[in-house]
This record gives sequence, structure tokens and C-alpha cells, in this order.
Amino acid sequence: MAADHTSRAVGTAWGLLVLNTLGSAGAKTIVPLPRSLIQMVTMGSLVAAFALALAVNLRLRIRANAYVFLLTLLLLSSMISSVNPESGFGALFRCARLALFVGTLWLLSRWWDGGTTFVRHHIRMYFAVLGSVAAGALISPGAAMPDLYGGRLVGALWPLTPPQIGQYAAVIIGLSVLLLLGRRTDRRSAAVVIVPSLVLLALTHTRTATIGLLAGLALAIGSLVLTSAAARRFFAWTVLCAAVAAVGFGSLLQAWFLRGQSQENFSSLTGRAKVWDALLAAPRTTTEYLFGTGLGDKSFGGLPIDNSWLAVYQEQGVVGVALVAVVIVVLGGVALLRPPSLSRACAIFLISYCAIASYTEAGLGDASPYLLHLAVAASLLATPAPAPDPLPAPAVPRRRVPRWARGSEVA
Repeated sequence: MAADHTSRAVGTAWGLLVLNTLGSAGAKTIVPLPRSLIQMVTMGSLVAAFALALAVNLRLRIRANAYVFLLTLLLLSSMISSVNPESGFGALFRCARLALFVGTLWLLSRWWDGGTTFVRHHIRMYFAVLGSVAAGALISPGAAMPDLYGGRLVGALWPLTPPQIGQYAAVIIGLSVLLLLGRRTDRRSAAVVIVPSLVLLALTHTRTATIGLLAGLALAIGSLVLTSAAARRFFAWTVLCAAVAAVGFGSLLQAWFLRGQSQENFSSLTGRAKVWDALLAAPRTTTEYLFGTGLGDKSFGGLPIDNSWLAVYQEQGVVGVALVAVVIVVLGGVALLRPPSLSRACAIFLISYCAIASYTEAGLGDASPYLLHLAVAASLLATPAPAPDPLPAPAVPRRRVPRWARGSEVA
């Protein structure tokens, strides 16, 4: 009974971490929500997650983990740049948030054992988030697909942007497919998650999430091809269906991919390249070059950076970029060294998805869904905790047998 209570508490803490990373900026909702209220909810969820994780781990038992250790170093480097008075109070506040986030991961690392427990927590929570998106689209289609976003799906009940929704849908689709191939779930349960998530992904017109999903699944399933007949069949059917779709629906797929943009706008990555060039050309002091300008809102000149590596360079300097690169390399290297398994395949999918999305999405240097995806990958790559040595059997005292009795036994 106590184990079930602890498992529910851990799952709740993980769900609160997911809620914290949903953000407070996005589309206009059906019922206007003040940004201060949203920030209070998201920050309150982080404090609650830390308190709950601490309550179930009062003895502070943690597992040695390279991923969370590297995040701790990233936090320290962020604090060095954020204590600069020019960074403002907001940078220190974001450092405090990142500290609570990393601290909660340390407390939850006790239950990282290489199993798929946190994969299921991840799928359940993000499926609930997508459920709110679908509910908003049914209640008010106009608010869910506004002209401001070019008719792309947004969150009408909670302010979520199309890239966020596409990311959540792509991640749980990929993980559900892998659980199905690994026979950790049945077809009906997988279809309940995969089919509506695919519809929502298509309505967001999110290219990064789609490419990340396809590439991540290709790498993950490729790691299972030699050991799983189901993976081989799925891979063959996927290649066949992709070939048929490319021939029969090539023009429709191209139109969906371009989203009505001009060739010039598409080649500049919807204007991102101009922001990136200006960021790289900006003058910096030695301290700013090494440690950045402090944690901020991932923007430059009032425009979003939309690149994890450049956002980290701006806010945490080359030291932060090096630490984030080490995170990806270490997780990827450990995954490649593991023998083929479902846990390894899920980890490869999450790592490759985050690496691909980092080119057009920010988030690898601060508390974000991407760090949660990588935390799930780290939990999948953790080695199971060794079983405690069995207690020695109590010594049974020898009973003295009278001589006359021993004599009768011999007789």
C-alpha cells in the first residue's frame, strides 16, 4: 500500500513539473486569463512538485546521475551571469526557478531505474494537456485556430502556441508507438493516444515537431530492427506508406509543409535567420562571452531567438553551450553503448528529437519541456538499483541429544 502511495506521489510530482513548463505566453484564450494568474499557477506547481518530491524522499536518497549533475553545473554558470546587476531581478528569479527544477529532479532520481515508469507519467500528463487543446477546439474553433497564427491550432483554454502543441503531440506519439512495438501496451490503448495526437499535430502545421518525430522514430526503431520482428514489420510498412504518400499526395504534403509561405520566408526560417545574425554580430564583453547576460525570456532585440544553442549562448555564454553539448553527447553515448531494448529505443527517440528541435526551438538551457524529455531519457538509461544483500538466516541452536537416544538411532 505504501509503495502505491509513493508511486502516485512521484507521478503527481512529475505532472506538476510538466505543468510548470507549459509557460504563460501564447494565444488568446476563450476566457481571458491574466498572465500573473498563469505565472502563479505554474510557479506554484513547481514549488508543490519540490515539496511533494521531498515529502516522499525525506532521507534525501538520490542516485548518481551525470545528466542532473551537468544541469547543476549549468545552474551554477547561470547564477554567475545572473548576479550581475544589469541582468535584473528577472534573471535571479529564473535562476531560483531552475534551482527548484533541478532540485526536484535530484529528489526524483531515486526512482530512475531504467524502466518505463516515467515514460508513462510523461504520456499521461501531455495527453491531458492535449485533451484541453482538443476541448478548446470543440468549444470555440475560431479561438483555437485564429488568423493571427495563420489558422494553426493553438490552446484556447490554456495559452499554448502551435509549436508547443506540436511538440507535445509528437513526443507522446513516438513514445506510444515504441511502447506498442515493445508490447508494453495494447493496440487499443496506443490508438487512443496516437490517433487524436496525429490529428492535433497536423492541425498545428509544425514542421519541426513532424521532422523530429519521423527522424526520432527512424533512429529508435532502427535500434530495435535486429532484435524485434515487430519493429522490422513496422519499419517496412512505414517505408511503404511513406512512398505511397509521397507519390499520391506530394502536392498536398508540400502545401502543408510550406504553410503558404514564400520561398524567401521559408529559406530564412520564418525570419529566424535575421535574428540569429544580429545576435552573433552583437558586441560582448569577456564575461558575457563566457557566461552570457543572465537568464531571460529567450529573446534578442524584442524578437524570439528560437534556437536553443544561440539562446544558451546569449544567456549562459560559451560555458553554457559547452555544458548543453556535453549533456547531449553523454546521453547519446550512453544510449549507443546500451544493448538493444525498449528503454534504449525510447531514450534514443527523446534525445534525437530534442537535438533536432534545438535548431528552431529554445529551451535546452532553462526549465522547459525539453529538459523533462531528456530527464525521461536519463531515467531510461539508468541502471537498476542493486538488490540488497539477503539477511543471513538465524542460527538454529543444536539440541543436545542424550547418549542413550543416539545409541538407539544407530541401532
